[in-house]
Amino acid sequence: MKCNVGTVDSLIRIIIGIGIILTGIVLQNPIGLVGILPLITGILHRCILYLPFELSTAADQNDEPTEK
Repeated sequence: MKCNVGTVDSLIRIIIGIGIILTGIVLQNPIGLVGILPLITGILHRCILYLPFELSTAADQNDEPTEK
């Protein structure tokens, strides 16, 4: 699967995911598990929900996240 989540979109997803997880921990509520989804999609730079709509926020669809 090609990278379809851009850098800014990825950063926003990671921040939101961590926020939801932390909120679930603070409130001691299992709904915090929902935060895993945006966190994973942000880290992997891939979103399965973008595929049916052929959406992409990546600058180049062949862009792969670089590892240092």
